[in-house]
Amino acid sequence: MGSWNGRVEQALEKLDSLKLLRSLRPIHLADDTNTDGFEFFDGLCQWDRASVEVEISETTFHKWLLDIPSPGDDLGGTGAADTEAGVWGGRFRKLILFSSNDYLALSSHPAVIKAAAQAVQKHGMGPRGSALICGYTSYHRSLESSLAELKSKEDCLLCPTGFSANMAFMTAVGNVSVLLAKGSQPSIDERVAVFSDALNHASIVDGIRLAEKQKSIAVFVYQHCDMRHLNELLTNCPMKKKVVITDSLFSMDGDFAPLIDLVKLRKKHRFLLAIDDAHATFVCGQNGGGAAELFNCANDVDICMGTLSKAAGCHGGFIACSKKWKQLIQSRGRSFIFSTSTPVPIIAAAHAAVIVAKKEMWRRRAIWNRVQDFRDLTGIPVTSPIISLIVGSEATALKASRHLLEFGFHITAIRPPTVAPNSCRLRITLSAAHTLDDLRNLTAALSQCVNFSEIGFYCTSWNARL
Repeated sequence: MGSWNGRVEQALEKLDSLKLLRSLRPIHLADDTNTDGFEFFDGLCQWDRASVEVEISETTFHKWLLDIPSPGDDLGGTGAADTEAGVWGGRFRKLILFSSNDYLALSSHPAVIKAAAQAVQKHGMGPRGSALICGYTSYHRSLESSLAELKSKEDCLLCPTGFSANMAFMTAVGNVSVLLAKGSQPSIDERVAVFSDALNHASIVDGIRLAEKQKSIAVFVYQHCDMRHLNELLTNCPMKKKVVITDSLFSMDGDFAPLIDLVKLRKKHRFLLAIDDAHATFVCGQNGGGAAELFNCANDVDICMGTLSKAAGCHGGFIACSKKWKQLIQSRGRSFIFSTSTPVPIIAAAHAAVIVAKKEMWRRRAIWNRVQDFRDLTGIPVTSPIISLIVGSEATALKASRHLLEFGFHITAIRPPTVAPNSCRLRITLSAAHTLDDLRNLTAALSQCVNFSEIGFYCTSWNARL
C-alpha cells in the first residue's frame, strides 16, 4: 500500500541519518553446483519412502505405550537404557510416519542431497557468523532470489528459522512507529495497530509481545478467521498505521485463512497484509507459491514469511517482501541481526529443493490426492494435508495415539498448552510419499479408536482448487 511504502521510506531515512542502516555484503563462494545435472523424476521412488518410514527402539516403543517420560537416550543398541530394558534392548520397530511436515518428501531427494554434499565438500559448513558480519554468501543470495520469484515479490531476506523470520518482521514493524515518533517514545496514536488471528503461530505471538513490550504497537486479536470481527475492529480503530497478520494455513487446525476476504478488507481499510505461509509454501499453487498463489492474490499480500524446514525438507526461514522492507528488517529485526546465519550446505540443499519442487509438480498432485483419499475413506471434510482430529480429553488423545502406535503409525497426541483444554487431538500430516495403501491401513486403525461420524473437526469454507 502506498502509505506504508512512504512510512518505510521515512523510517529508512531516519536510520540513515542516525548511521544505523545495515548492509548485506555477500562473501563470494564459487558455486560449482550443476543444476542442469540434477536428476528429476516423474513419480514416487524408493528414496522418497525414507521420509515416511522410520524406526524406533523397542525400549522407546514400550515407554510410549506406557506413557513413561523419556530423556531421549533409549535408542537401543549399546546405551544404559538397553540394559534396563532387558529383552527389548537393541531391537527396533518400523513405523509409518504421519507426524512430519516434510510434505513433499524432498528431504531425501537425490538432488537435495547432491547439492548439500557438493557444498560441504567444497566449503565445509561455510562462514560462521551472523549475516551482517560474515555469514551471508553468494549461496544465500541465490536462494533469496529464487524465493522472491516464487513468491512474486521484489526481494527476500533469509533468516535462521521460520520462528526468527516472524520475530524479525514484528520487531521491524514496531520500529516504524519508534523511528517516526515525534518524541522519544511513540504516542498511542503514533503506534502501529497490529491485528492478529487468535490462532496465529507462537512465533507471531512472541514477536507481537516483544514489540508490545517496547510500547511501539497496539494489539488487537480477532476471532479465528472471523472477518466480521476483524472488520469491526478495523472500523473502530482510530490509529492510522494498521497491519493484519495471519497464518495462511493453520498448523493445528489445518484450515486456510480467508485470504480473498482479507484482500477485500485490505482495499477497504488500507492496512499492510502479512502472512506466515510456512505450511503452504511449495504445497499450494500450481508452482508451489503457497496460499496466495492458490487463491490468486499474491500481489495483494505485502509480506510473506515462510520456512524451509517443512515442504522444502531442509532448514531456515525467509521473508519475501520489497527491497525497502528488506533493508528495514535487516537493520531492525533483532532475531535476524543477532543470529548466526544458516550454514552454506543447508542453503545449497534448500535452493535445490526450490528447483525440484517447481519441476516435479507431481508431488503437489500426489499430496492433494492423499487429502482426497482421506476424505473419501473417512467422510471427514478435510481441506489440507494437515488433519486435526479433535477427540476431547488428554486421556482419550493419548489412548488413541498408543493404539495407532501398536498398529505401526507414528502419530502423537497434541495436548495443552499447545491446544486448549478438552480440545486435545490427533494431528495427522500427509505426504506425497504416502501411498493409498498407507491411507487405507491408517483409516482402518483409526476407525477402531475414533468414530468418524462424531469426531470434532474444524473446517472453514474452501472453494479454491490446486
